[in-house]
Amino acid sequence: MFPKINDVLYIQVAGTDHKDEIFEFKSRIAEEESQNFLIEIPMSQTSGHLKKLFLGEELSIFFMSEGGIKNYFNTHVTGFKEDILRMVRIHKPAPDSISKIQRRNFLRVKANLEIAVKHVENESRFVAETHDVGGGGVSFQTQGTHHLEEGESLSCWILVPYKNGTQEHVPFQSEIVRIQQMENGRRLIMLKYEKIADQERQKLIKYCFERQLEFREKS
Repeated sequence: MFPKINDVLYIQVAGTDHKDEIFEFKSRIAEEESQNFLIEIPMSQTSGHLKKLFLGEELSIFFMSEGGIKNYFNTHVTGFKEDILRMVRIHKPAPDSISKIQRRNFLRVKANLEIAVKHVENESRFVAETHDVGGGGVSFQTQGTHHLEEGESLSCWILVPYKNGTQEHVPFQSEIVRIQQMENGRRLIMLKYEKIADQERQKLIKYCFERQLEFREKS
């Protein structure tokens, strides 16, 4: 069952502490489109400050239905609409993905996939292995031999395998948002998608859902 216009949404933004599943922000559905909900800018329930969201950012949401039942779903920001007040577009989830069980994971999963990386400026290339993959970004590990800097733009594709045996090459443009030095001497390069076609993003989200289901079956 979908939430309706004027329903209140309680939101957690990916990147907060997953151990404390705190739905810190609150919003309201203002409009509905075929593939998206348009929601008001989320507001902190504690400070009253508005929360700026970014394209591709991953959200975990619940809304209340009749009888006080909490209904959970994961989604991501697909765009914005400038009206009297700015609104945020979020992807409408598949009806069967809305659950009365709280989701402990965002659409980001640990995954060792092949990623091809090309520097936008000098067009040098290399291949690496992802650390995790999500609907809003990806990270990969690399040796210190590749010169990478925060804020740099990269052109990439990921080879994505599915449970049915098929594979997809998913291309995207990205920006390095953080570089972390690891204990093993390698570096963890964290990317957010700058330009990615919605159908390509959906391929990654499909893979993430398959992986989450696989993890649940093993646990």
